[in-house]
Amino acid sequence: MPLPHFLVIGAPKAGTTALYAALRRHPQLYLPDVKEPKFFLTDGPPPSTGGPGDVQTYREHVWRKDDYEELFAPAPPGTLLGEATPFYLYDLDAQRRIRALVPEARLIAILRDPVERAHSNWTHLWSAGLEPIGDVVRACAAEPRRVRAGWAHFWHYTGLGRYGEQLAHLFTLFPREQVLVFRYRDLVDRPARTLDGICAFLGVEQGLVTEVPRENVTAHPAAGGRHAVLAAALRAGTRAGRFLPAPLGRGLTERVEHLLQRRGARRRPLTWEQRSALIPYFAGDVELLQRVTGEDFSDWLRPRERSGGLVGARPPGQRQSRNGRPRPA
Repeated sequence: MPLPHFLVIGAPKAGTTALYAALRRHPQLYLPDVKEPKFFLTDGPPPSTGGPGDVQTYREHVWRKDDYEELFAPAPPGTLLGEATPFYLYDLDAQRRIRALVPEARLIAILRDPVERAHSNWTHLWSAGLEPIGDVVRACAAEPRRVRAGWAHFWHYTGLGRYGEQLAHLFTLFPREQVLVFRYRDLVDRPARTLDGICAFLGVEQGLVTEVPRENVTAHPAAGGRHAVLAAALRAGTRAGRFLPAPLGRGLTERVEHLLQRRGARRRPLTWEQRSALIPYFAGDVELLQRVTGEDFSDWLRPRERSGGLVGARPPGQRQSRNGRPRPA
């Protein structure tokens, strides 16, 4: 049965959903309808406990090998097979599982300013009604406690952005020529050239995909009574959903989530006060990243000329992505 030839391995909130949507348009590539199957995150069934909403997400994992291989069964003959689960870069055990099962796979990593990435990650969960802390700095301070309590990777706002540690480990498992690393801003500012570089790395024809769709754009509902009531209802719904059939549980929470995000504005830029409070989480790792890659990332330790969501307001009718579910072709 088929297994992937390439994997988009990271990082979350760095354009992986948009890249997945763009690569699906290439006739020589096949990515399955499920974005983020998360197969390599476990050796068996996913956990049964976690933070708000985690159990519902765990129920969407494609963790059985037969089911994972079946995702690629519809691929046209001769196409390169790939998938996108951006937690593979962060999860060092996942890196080892990839090495064991598909050692020749090509790996793609998108790196985003880790402070911006953490803020976008926090906003995503705030927008979804799952994050109970209404300030990104305080939410990052709560991360060690949440990690000890077994909350899922997506709550690891600062840990997910320590790319130096992650790549240093990855390069002990895979030769560097099998790994493509580039910046999120390249995907935003120079999409055609960046997509051509990815196609060249994968060995498929260039120039066939030139645009990156505006996918998974985060809205930012304002704090206040309405948000508090709807978010509390949604968190209660996710707890109740554990005891309901998956489609019914999803339906209950999705309706509340839609109400919560309906009036959400575009993601608000970080203030310099917030940014300066978060930079120390990453300063040492940025130095490691520069040694590992030989590239300069020192701009991540300074004020930003641009901040907030780089892709603007959410397109009309778009909702927050639930990436473990099948998507239309």
